[in-house]
Amino acid sequence: ADALDAWKRQPAQLVIADWNLPDGPGTSLLEIAHRSDASVPLVMITARSDRDSVLLARRLGINAFISKPFQVPKVLETLRPLLSPKHDEPADAAVPATGGFLPFLAGLPNSALDLPLHDALLQQLHKPDQAPQALQEHWQNDPAVHARLIAAANSASYNASGQPCISLPEALRRLGPGTVLSLVQGLALRPVAALQDDDLKRLGDEQFTQARYLRQRIEELCKSARIDAAAMSSAALLQRMGELAVLYQAQCWRHAGQALDDETLGSALQRCSGDLANRLKSHWRLPTPLRELIGACYALPPGNSKRDPVIMRLACAELQGGSEQELDRLYRLAGIDRGTAR
Repeated sequence: ADALDAWKRQPAQLVIADWNLPDGPGTSLLEIAHRSDASVPLVMITARSDRDSVLLARRLGINAFISKPFQVPKVLETLRPLLSPKHDEPADAAVPATGGFLPFLAGLPNSALDLPLHDALLQQLHKPDQAPQALQEHWQNDPAVHARLIAAANSASYNASGQPCISLPEALRRLGPGTVLSLVQGLALRPVAALQDDDLKRLGDEQFTQARYLRQRIEELCKSARIDAAAMSSAALLQRMGELAVLYQAQCWRHAGQALDDETLGSALQRCSGDLANRLKSHWRLPTPLRELIGACYALPPGNSKRDPVIMRLACAELQGGSEQELDRLYRLAGIDRGTAR
């Protein structure tokens, strides 16, 4: 009641509410604020993570979902983009009234770029009482989660040592289960969280599948070489981040009622994927060692003497049908017996 009185006297620029308030549910406060001014960002803080609660939060148009227990750095990280002067509506719904899809991609601010969640993870998040430990199997296969958690683990709030985090296991250790769950739930609460149209889902599944095949082959090669595969596994899942970023924006474009044909989409995938991938890496400040591993999928750096990039390139060359001469050379550089690495 106090918050509603304050809102009536002077509407706020942002509303943060606990789910359980002394005299009623926080959802009622957020619903009233949203009806009064749909542009005001809404943040829900709660210990709930069950399916019905998450779905209700999505219906209310809540912009961020912070799970208890939480740390202050997580709250600050959540609020910064919501308090931006440009925050008139969710970034992934900001579609220009005129112009085509390719100019739209070129004009997007880096803060509006993102990756879709895989539908399998989204379905798991909507199941009741899902704990972080139970969801870890699905996180391990989702590029969006890898990128966001690694980016968060490298932020000043969670990287006191200054050592770069380049793998999901290390990110999970640094962030802790509460922060991890909040970040993942935040991804699930976006107006466009996953690919929905049949053609985009098909193309997205192809990208997800290729990334997972690459990850599986890298882990097999690392086992043969007896080296840790954690960082290379994350790099493998992120190799297709540019294509997934294009597909995510295509879904946002259509979600806003804009038409997008197959030819234009194909052109965007071919011409814009590399640029969006580089912009995302920069915006999320992914560490240089991780970027180098992703880059090795396409070509080895000149004068490279490290085994990890060689194994990245070797796995890609195998899956893409590289020449026997290239494969033999890469196996030698990796120090792996080709006859036993099957």
